[in-house]
Amino acid sequence: MHYAKKSLGQNYLIDLNIVKKIINLTKIYNKNILEIGPGKGALTEQILKNKPKSLILIEKDNILSKELKLKYKDNKKIIIHNEDILKFNFEEKLKDNSIIFGNLPYNISSQILAKIIKFKKYPPKYSALIFMFQKEMAERITGKFNTSKYGRLSILTNYRLKVLNKFNVSPNCFFPKPKIDSTILYLKPNKKISNKIKNIENLEKITNILFSNRRKMINKNMKKIFSKDQLDSIKNLNLKSRPSDLKPEKYYEITELFERL
Repeated sequence: MHYAKKSLGQNYLIDLNIVKKIINLTKIYNKNILEIGPGKGALTEQILKNKPKSLILIEKDNILSKELKLKYKDNKKIIIHNEDILKFNFEEKLKDNSIIFGNLPYNISSQILAKIIKFKKYPPKYSALIFMFQKEMAERITGKFNTSKYGRLSILTNYRLKVLNKFNVSPNCFFPKPKIDSTILYLKPNKKISNKIKNIENLEKITNILFSNRRKMINKNMKKIFSKDQLDSIKNLNLKSRPSDLKPEKYYEITELFERL
């Protein structure tokens, strides 16, 4: 019996109805699939029943990784990496038009998402992301302008991804039972990006600086980045605004200016 490790944020999905609901969000047949943190393989089994073209599994837990390698040793479609997802080179290993699934460890879920959003090549090699997040984290990712959940994570996500579907998952669907609800997000790359940000890490940098004082006016933080003349060149920018008062498009515009300078 392999017990869930708190340090790895392990909560195994045990509800087959939810597993099937996740799988049914997309067509798997003859597609390249990558699964983050397969654990005991509840989702993996259903993916395989739908006959993917290839399947990459990334499992950090040594014991679970060995169990998966033993279980699927005769399946030529499967490659298993016993690696830390945050150190895994997605862009190199990912096959074209892949679908990425993941019941993400709650403690690093935003880092995993940011890593995937920040791919150097765009459009990316993935065609869809189907991820399980803590419900509160999912609300921050999808947070719309003028709502309390709007912030740097939703601005970054919104730049490159669009949410096509979402549904909540009860704690009763897991073992061990988490204390919070979870949410599945089905995300697709936004192919039509109107802004011309050269390096998305600059957008991350700008939002991090401005949202570091969420309740304060942006004037002090903006002066850390730009000179007075540069600030004057940004149209319709009120320096008495708070970070949440600026629409995503304004952050994209500020980032473009930052890159030009």
